[in-house]
Amino acid sequence: MQLLLSAVYVSGCAFRSLLPVFDAPRLVLVDSRLSSVLVGRSVATVAELCFAAQWALILHRTAELSGSSFVQAVSLGLVPLIALAEGCSWHAVLTTAQRGHVVENSMWGLAAALVVASMLVIGPHRLAALHPLMIAWGVGGAAYVAFIFFFDVPMYRSRWLADQANGRQYLSIADGALDIWRRWTVSYRWEDWKNEVLWMSLYFTLGVWSSISLVYASLALLRQR
Repeated sequence: MQLLLSAVYVSGCAFRSLLPVFDAPRLVLVDSRLSSVLVGRSVATVAELCFAAQWALILHRTAELSGSSFVQAVSLGLVPLIALAEGCSWHAVLTTAQRGHVVENSMWGLAAALVVASMLVIGPHRLAALHPLMIAWGVGGAAYVAFIFFFDVPMYRSRWLADQANGRQYLSIADGALDIWRRWTVSYRWEDWKNEVLWMSLYFTLGVWSSISLVYASLALLRQR
């Protein structure tokens, strides 16, 4: 199951890295219907739910081995939390109202914080097979949480406030659904993409490797009783 979920997530990241999309302004690098926001956001949704499911599975297994009720609760709540985040993302993409992205990324940050807390509750020393990985996940997860709440969320919040100050007219859900299928604009301007480069670069590299690491971790846990 971990291998299947990781394959979907990694494939989704590969697709999105080849056909990058800046959702709200409907900007793309490749002039193709496959670059439409509808396709890109759909691929992202499936991939990210698979990624969340990977973490839920690994936490469920570590909870069984460590006997932690807290980690068990986190494992059960992780996928619903990310599903709700995906809903907020879709609302933001359809309407172009950036407040949805503020909520979405806050939920991702909360999910990561809960995973890091789970690592601390379990303690790497209690699961010898995962000792190096748990330390790496803990450090990487803490850095991710800091990035989300000190960079990503403020960026989307500032966009939302700027749109509000400029009196932006947002799309309805129905109009937005037509818009993300029909409209995309090819842009190679650095000014259009510069704020997206950092998170995309991290997402399509470190995110992929963390997904793959969960496959190897699951194999190690299968051998541990």
